[in-house]
Amino acid sequence: MQTVNSGTRPSIYSSRALMESHVNGRQILERPSSDSRATQPSNRIVTVKVKMAVLALVSCVGTFSSPAFGQSTNQTEDPAWRQSVERVIESYIRSHPEMIEQAQQALEAKRQEEEKVRVKEAIAMHQSELLHDPASPVSGDPAGEVTVVEFFDYRCGFCQRAAGSVTQLQKDDVRVRIVYKDFPILGAASVQAAKAALASRSQGQHQAFHEALFTAKGELTKEQILQIAKDVGLDTQKLVADMDNPEWVVIIERNRALASDLGITGTPAFVVGTELVPGAVDLTTLKDLVARARTR
Repeated sequence: MQTVNSGTRPSIYSSRALMESHVNGRQILERPSSDSRATQPSNRIVTVKVKMAVLALVSCVGTFSSPAFGQSTNQTEDPAWRQSVERVIESYIRSHPEMIEQAQQALEAKRQEEEKVRVKEAIAMHQSELLHDPASPVSGDPAGEVTVVEFFDYRCGFCQRAAGSVTQLQKDDVRVRIVYKDFPILGAASVQAAKAALASRSQGQHQAFHEALFTAKGELTKEQILQIAKDVGLDTQKLVADMDNPEWVVIIERNRALASDLGITGTPAFVVGTELVPGAVDLTTLKDLVARARTR
């Protein structure tokens, strides 16, 4: 999956300042390592350690200052006493270092579950934008019982990898509807390709043009885009004129806003039913997602 690692919604030309890398089968755009966010994993571990120590300290304070121990709460203000408690805590953590990893794993699992709930709520809240935006191209069965929504970039290698599966899904399951959300994250060339695809709708050739763009090799220059358009039967002069329509930028930005609300940071990403699946998926996975959506 190709991503933009940013805490704010990027502009449609912002990816030039980012670096490209590949992690676990995903194509990622990252900020340079000097970015303070590069230290987040280590900071997380440190935070867990601190929280554990604080919790242990509070527990010790509550125990040692209780009437059963005959201690006054004023003793907790004694530096010597506090140092002795801290030594006990440090010794325990050193003797059980696995607690740090277990706490980190538990925290990550909790966050993942919370994110799943948040995403489901966001999908439910944005059903109209996802499924019924008239500006989004649609293929397959217009009245299909299950809709697959794809966020994509024409220059994204992983989108190209998934494109064949999306096309085949429509051939294998005639009751599926596909909604295309142009989400160009790889700079001006990607935006140009998205504008061309959106403009092609007026000539009734979007689907053929869309699939042909994903088979292209190289950087998708304007010349290459127009050649592909000519090959699929588009009037290239009309296409060039229609590409200047400012409406396409509005649609792209609306898709970006929707992606941001759903927590989508890269391409491709698929929304099927109540599920959001980031990254390139194969045909079997797509069919499984559709099957699950049918049972809900």
